[in-house]
Amino acid sequence: MLLTLFCLFIAVVVVQFLYYIVVFGKFSFAKPQTVTPKRIPISVIVCAKNEEENVKKFVPLLAEQNYATFEIVLIDDASSDNTLELFEEFEKQYPNVKLVKVENNEAFWGNKKFALTLGIKAAKYEYLLFTDADCYPTSKDWITSMSSQFTTQKSIVLGYGAYDKIPNSFLNKIIRFETLLTATQYFSWAKLGKPYMGVGRNMAYRRDEFFKVRGFMDHMKIRSGDDDLFINQAATGDNTTICYLPESFTYSEPKTSFKDWFTQKRRHVSTAKHYKMFDRNQLSLFYASQLLFLLLPIILLAFQFQWIAVVSIIGFRYIFAWISMGFAAGKLKEKDVMYWFPIIEITLIFTQLNVFITNTFSKPVHWK
Repeated sequence: MLLTLFCLFIAVVVVQFLYYIVVFGKFSFAKPQTVTPKRIPISVIVCAKNEEENVKKFVPLLAEQNYATFEIVLIDDASSDNTLELFEEFEKQYPNVKLVKVENNEAFWGNKKFALTLGIKAAKYEYLLFTDADCYPTSKDWITSMSSQFTTQKSIVLGYGAYDKIPNSFLNKIIRFETLLTATQYFSWAKLGKPYMGVGRNMAYRRDEFFKVRGFMDHMKIRSGDDDLFINQAATGDNTTICYLPESFTYSEPKTSFKDWFTQKRRHVSTAKHYKMFDRNQLSLFYASQLLFLLLPIILLAFQFQWIAVVSIIGFRYIFAWISMGFAAGKLKEKDVMYWFPIIEITLIFTQLNVFITNTFSKPVHWK
């Protein structure tokens, strides 16, 4: 029995090696990107529901972007606070701001996808750049950087949506490591020609890609997934590329309590079950290998079975995982989280297990 577990442990580490070095290595060890500015007009789309404080801070930053031709489409999704009033003020203040007012619709009540669809249809330009109401760009060259990756073939651009750093917060390190790991995954698979998701905090696509798949219609009843389910359906190896230029990042304010972050994670994980089968399987295999890598050595070491070999294999695995994620962290400006890598990883793995179990017995709450 112990020999079987030992062989399984070796197989798990081989799987991990394939993920971290072969798959994630496509992004981790990739060369730095360069900017080739495009002169294409861009519509920046922001959907907000009860985001009064955030839009007050962040919309002016969007308006100050250093880009020749762009508009900002502000979508108010039937807010009950002063979001709409602020949007109306911005529309008067900035000539390139367009306001889309969404009334409650009985068929699509509370569905962000319905609001985004109206915004996409109202956009003046064919190239669309998306961010959330609680996000801000890291530089005035955000639009320039993201749009620079469009080509005649590449009509979908996946960007990086980071979270602000909070000093002396271990939860913040967990959140940022999880965001780093997720980005490393979807960037790597996109480079391998198998894009499966993106984040609405920072992504761009040409409008015709939206209508090719009938927009969000195939998953309109699923409250989440205006970003990752759309990409899972519309993105291919031929039409999708990534952007990891530091000037292209957006930042959001992270959750500050474990309860709020856990609730957020429950929403994200619940959407993944609607991915294509290959994408579900590769994600499941990765997380299963993560969990087994923690559990199997405990059993083997408890019985002192081949303990020198087990410890050596553990060390080997941490070396190649640390190297791969370290290079990815360097590209995404998240190096500080790697100092805590083993502890954060263990915490995150068991949190994800908890999320899976909790979602099995109850449904998460979605768009406000």
